[in-house]
Amino acid sequence: MIRAWLRQDGRKGIRNVVAVAYLVECAHHVARRIVDKADDPDVQLIGFPGCFPNAYAAKVMEAIATHPNVGGLVIVSLGCESFNRERLRAVARASGRPAELLVIQETGGTAATIAAGAEAVARVRAAIAGVPRGPMGVEELIVGTICGGSDGTSGITANPAVGRAFDRLVADGAACLFEETGELVGCEAIMADRARTPELAVAIEQCVQKAERYYAIMGFGSFAPGNAEGGLTTQEEKSMGAYSKSGASTIDGILKPGDIPPTGGLYLLDVVPDGEPRFGFPNISDNAEIVELIACGAHLTLFTTGRGSVVGSAISPVIKICANPDTGRRLAADMDINAGRILEGAATLEQVGTEIYDKVLAIAAGERSISEQLGHQEFILTYKAFDPIGPDCLPTKTGLGGAHERAA
Repeated sequence: MIRAWLRQDGRKGIRNVVAVAYLVECAHHVARRIVDKADDPDVQLIGFPGCFPNAYAAKVMEAIATHPNVGGLVIVSLGCESFNRERLRAVARASGRPAELLVIQETGGTAATIAAGAEAVARVRAAIAGVPRGPMGVEELIVGTICGGSDGTSGITANPAVGRAFDRLVADGAACLFEETGELVGCEAIMADRARTPELAVAIEQCVQKAERYYAIMGFGSFAPGNAEGGLTTQEEKSMGAYSKSGASTIDGILKPGDIPPTGGLYLLDVVPDGEPRFGFPNISDNAEIVELIACGAHLTLFTTGRGSVVGSAISPVIKICANPDTGRRLAADMDINAGRILEGAATLEQVGTEIYDKVLAIAAGERSISEQLGHQEFILTYKAFDPIGPDCLPTKTGLGGAHERAA
């Protein structure tokens, strides 16, 4: 049974994290030392490094600060960056979360702010210690998925096993998010065939075409040398493997980073910036994608890997699913599930899909994922720009046959 933390804004969290947020790289060290002094796995570091945030960065930071897994916030500002610190604190407080603000230039520098920050964290921890808890159904979960370090086994073991788990979660009413539109080039017609409406089908095709154009103009693709070394041969092969994580359910909508799914169902997260390409590689690391899933409310993320990846994330637990049996043996201490057993005939896709589904419920109920146990709390946020999603991209309650609505 999932016993969630009940937030004042009506959302339910599976963790009760104090987020310490720096607003510019100049405040990163001080914020990190505040987290270090707390020495608590539920006091975690997030932040934005740039001096001039744009609308995307502000939207994502506000979404993370009010994420259902976040109980309270301590903001660390240098003082002269352009991030609207007062707005971030106001947004957090308006959601019912305690939020404190430290400005290094006003507090007295590094040592004084670290000391003040430790006291602020203690106050926030005390304030959220009594947050009430209550039951949470599977239908209230938001679950994301990404793949990283893919190889020739990813598309035949871990990724389709996640697809099986997604199908079951969607059937139960959960919201499931898959992304990496740059790695879905060539799959747009297949996805369009699964769209709930003709208008959404057109939007899905346009979404992938945008990604293909972006990558072509920037002069790179999502097919990396590590993928080739791991046995992948073409972009199409990689795309089909990535696509298999989405399962076989109807696709109900498209989201952009920071958009919360309005109902249960299956959603494509568009992570490639809109407009003319000007930001470089759309996601400079897997953790940038995880942050965007979290900004859409993901309570946890299913991370598949063939070559091997050891990362986790701040705020929302990461479940690591290894595709390659050899990698699974080498990196067994970093993996939650060894889907490579499928390749060796020791398990079926359905069995591993059920194992993933059960692990989602166990982690949501409080079990710590392997990356959590190892202390992984990676977080990265850079620059992008997005246009608002259009009405064709979101389902309605009646259009989903009565699926539950979600609080934004």
